[in-house]
Amino acid sequence: MPAGPPPHRPTLDIRSPDIVICYGQAVLDLADELVDAYADVFSAPPWNEDEETIRLFAARLPADARRRGFRTALAQSATGIDGFATGWLTPNAFPKNRAYAQVAAQLGPARVKELLTGALEIDELAVRPHARGRGTGRDLLTEITADAPDRRAWLLTSRLAHDTVATYRRLGWHEVTALPGTETGVVVFLAPDHPNR
Repeated sequence: MPAGPPPHRPTLDIRSPDIVICYGQAVLDLADELVDAYADVFSAPPWNEDEETIRLFAARLPADARRRGFRTALAQSATGIDGFATGWLTPNAFPKNRAYAQVAAQLGPARVKELLTGALEIDELAVRPHARGRGTGRDLLTEITADAPDRRAWLLTSRLAHDTVATYRRLGWHEVTALPGTETGVVVFLAPDHPNR
């Protein structure tokens, strides 16, 4: 069943003068701007994503927008989209594609179920270089997780993205320790208010 806005929320929700939340497929009207921001952020180190990876983001956005609980937080200014975050509710049948297998290996099935399934999963967080150092990433995370189910939200990032890992720690996100001998290339973080942190 396609995800739409929660019953009590409109398709667009202006949470602050600079942050707008789009639910479901409403974000597709801004797909070109999102792809441009994604390319601006993730083509640079430490990500170094190429044109094919950027094209894949653009191609998966319409399918992602149909996921249960999908929403996008947009940081806007006079210059356009300064940053964005996307997320959806993690299904009970934990996925195996992308980096999910690494997450499952590190946490084990019991912790995946306890900490992640049914929670709001932050898939992308991108802040353009000119908008960094002003709290834009913090504001995006705060707004996109504001109505997370039972305050349960999580994200993952590359273990090699040292500045990004440090930023999440500084913002109060809690790293989930990998089971002994299972550490992979990703780090899983729980939101500051996650009840199982």
